[in-house]
Amino acid sequence: MKQTKTIESNLKELELNSLLEVTEAINNNLPEESLYKIYHFTLLANLKVKKLALFVALEDQWNCKVFFGVDSEVIEKIPVRDFEGHERIQTLEDSECIDFDHIIPVMHKKQLLALVFVGDIAETDHGISGNSATTFLEALTNIILVAIENKKLARQQLEQEAFKKELEIAKQVQNYLFPKDLPATDSFEVAAYYQPHHNVGGDYYDYIQIDEHKFLLCIADVSGKGVPAALMMSNFQASLRTLARQTVDLETIVSELNYQIKFSGNGEIFITFFAAVYNSETKEFKYVNCGHNPPLFRGNKGSIGTLKLGTTVLGMFAPLPFIEIGILNDIKNFDLFCYTDGLNEAINQEEEEFGEEQIDKIVEDLIDTCPHELNETMMQAVNQFRDGKEYRDDVTILSAKFKS
Repeated sequence: MKQTKTIESNLKELELNSLLEVTEAINNNLPEESLYKIYHFTLLANLKVKKLALFVALEDQWNCKVFFGVDSEVIEKIPVRDFEGHERIQTLEDSECIDFDHIIPVMHKKQLLALVFVGDIAETDHGISGNSATTFLEALTNIILVAIENKKLARQQLEQEAFKKELEIAKQVQNYLFPKDLPATDSFEVAAYYQPHHNVGGDYYDYIQIDEHKFLLCIADVSGKGVPAALMMSNFQASLRTLARQTVDLETIVSELNYQIKFSGNGEIFITFFAAVYNSETKEFKYVNCGHNPPLFRGNKGSIGTLKLGTTVLGMFAPLPFIEIGILNDIKNFDLFCYTDGLNEAINQEEEEFGEEQIDKIVEDLIDTCPHELNETMMQAVNQFRDGKEYRDDVTILSAKFKS
């Protein structure tokens, strides 16, 4: 009897020392890998566990984080999902898992965190459900895994805070991306509408007054969404504005923009782009379309057409395989409607797209109205069509009306 008490006393001392060691490791904020190593050593050396496999639930997958006493081939054959319904320590039948004697579910707030398979573990007279080594193993596993779970939650919180800061910076950057003032006179009016898919987006439009007679209008859409797209587009805008101060030659502008996107984006980021330069003195309207949705154009009160000439999307090839600049002469008056594909690809509850045909019809019906009214009516139509269905992409519209 005295010898039994001594054994139990020694076991309790080992268990206490193990808990102290684990607690100290957690307080020292050791990484997950170190905690698993301490867990491994404690069970193998201190508690004399002969066989063990610890499976942790991670993103709907079971990952074996610690195992010893069995080969890796045995681990791969364990049907872990068959034991997900267990909530208490269970004895395993030979047919279920021949290499292990017991399975220990590790729960936290009614959530299954892990499953521990153990074999050849020493038990006391109290049995498997009493104050045995297996019960202590359950407690030790719970402490380790809850600590790791808390570390994960803390890390996610830090990542979310960092993302919020990044998002706030991107918002501030994007506030400077679009022109603060657009022309609004009896002879020349430009109106724009912008709605990002998320808090920040990858669409861009601009109006750049080059001199007394010339101005540039443009619209662009970068592949991707969110913060990376917004930051790439801010670089694109800075490059375009710098180039526009040096030249109004559209072939030079798109060639240089393509080069910068190709190498700054490592060939993984592409931008569709449309730009037009109008000279009110010579009445010449020049444009280039780089893989963008063809804008709708009406000159001198004629019929409405599309502006398709140009090249492929920017950032895909260096140099561009071809460039064809569109030139329209004797343009005394014009109407221009540009948009990004978030508009035509908007879907309704039946997963049907708004489509280019509806856009064309609305523009044709309202081409004589002011750009602001045209944009507003277009958005009312697409919102009614969506019937609450979320947009799939950023939506940008740029409309212009010029009368000599």
